Amino acid sequence: MSDTRTGEPAATPEPDPRRWWGLVVIALAQLMVVLDATIVNIALPSAQRALGMSDGNRQWVITAYTLAFGGLLLLGGRIADLVGRKRTFVIGLIGFAAASALGGAATNSAMLFGARALQGVFAAVLAPSALSLLTTTFTDPRERGKAFGIYGALAGSGSAIGFIVGGVLTEYLNWRWCLYVNVPIAVIAVVGALSLLHDRPGHAGARLDVPGVLLGCGGLVALVYGFSEAQPRGWSDPLVLGLFAAGVVLLATFVWWQTRAPMPLLPLHIIRDRNRAGCFLTMMLAVIGMFGLFLFMTYYLQVILGYSPVKTGLAFLPLTAAIVIGSTQISARLLNHVGPRMLMVPGMLLASGGMVILTQLTVHSEYASEILPALILMGLGMGLTFMPVFSTATAGVAPQDSGVTSATVNTSQQVGGSIGTALLNTIATTSSANYIAAHLTNPSQRARVIPEGVVHGYTTAIWIAAGVMLLAGLVAGLLVNAKAPKHGAHTGSPVPEPVG
Repeated sequence: MSDTRTGEPAATPEPDPRRWWGLVVIALAQLMVVLDATIVNIALPSAQRALGMSDGNRQWVITAYTLAFGGLLLLGGRIADLVGRKRTFVIGLIGFAAASALGGAATNSAMLFGARALQGVFAAVLAPSALSLLTTTFTDPRERGKAFGIYGALAGSGSAIGFIVGGVLTEYLNWRWCLYVNVPIAVIAVVGALSLLHDRPGHAGARLDVPGVLLGCGGLVALVYGFSEAQPRGWSDPLVLGLFAAGVVLLATFVWWQTRAPMPLLPLHIIRDRNRAGCFLTMMLAVIGMFGLFLFMTYYLQVILGYSPVKTGLAFLPLTAAIVIGSTQISARLLNHVGPRMLMVPGMLLASGGMVILTQLTVHSEYASEILPALILMGLGMGLTFMPVFSTATAGVAPQDSGVTSATVNTSQQVGGSIGTALLNTIATTSSANYIAAHLTNPSQRARVIPEGVVHGYTTAIWIAAGVMLLAGLVAGLLVNAKAPKHGAHTGSPVPEPVG
């Protein structure tokens, strides 16, 4: 039997004896990409002062990255399939390092915004090639569980690690090192990739689906941009509504075009599989809730409880540890014996339970008794969920589609993060304003009422996040019906070869 598109033998090659060192390289690159979405959060006040950014424009330090990253992921995934995953991986690393150096050296806000957007572009190339290299390197079910456990732990904890690293670098060096730190990491990863990673070449005769790129990437950019602008402008603003409408129209046209394109950007058979569709949707909903947690807990710890940047970062450490344990010690060990939804559903229930605990926050809450238990539950829940999501979504995919499938997983993550940040932040600020307006009857009460109002806004939004987590668990329970690999079934249905 041979690959119908390349004519290569379908026989499974002998596993590379250095594949676990290759996993270290892939994991390092993935960690860099994920933590860069949050590492500058704690540094943002310092960068704002240094470069004279306005309050209205400072969000672009975050948004420029997520906008380019989320909008261009599908294109990055298809480039990995066409050019070759290893080559795309190395290009992404080099570009990401160069963009990070440019951002660290920024002399004004426009230069920093541009560098962050460029980081997002190269992250969109790097992330799908990293996940698809992992998918094609580890095919044995038992090894695959371990590898995806490590990968899922990094994907889930990378944002929290970003807060810790960002706090340390900002407090003891300066905000620019939150960007410069990527350069040595990328150099190590490039050297490791060139010596340890192997990949068959890309498909020389293949062409890029240009209309698909314009429609798909344009639609995603419009949606992500719309969610990012919803917070400062409001959900009823004409620009926000126009962006949402444009995004929906472009994505609907994209789906129509993919049924007719000779070489589609996103072959629709990838998302027709109920297990993959369930994983994509579960990931998006889970990340909506998780990004809400990061956003509110960062401000709560620093503004309400008065924590320093380093202390704030360290406060997230139990969450990170719980994600790693849930992913590598629980999910990775159990996935060979139970179906993925038997991990994903309890995971989302645990995470939602952690959120419910946080709805009880007050201005004077204690970290050890009221915040720590919630973070541990959240971390275990995320660890239980992310590992089977990554493994199931990428299982059984034809090699030439592994890049774009990996990109779709990452896209659901980035779009979820953008929705979570904008939606929950808008709910929190509106609820806070209403509480303060209702309770601030005397100016002398200002010092008491305003912090109470801010915390009330956080807890209201956290209730919504807890509900979204429950919805993620429901989706996983209804859609993901794959069997455990040990029981002789693939974790995802094999994808048929496209015709033509």
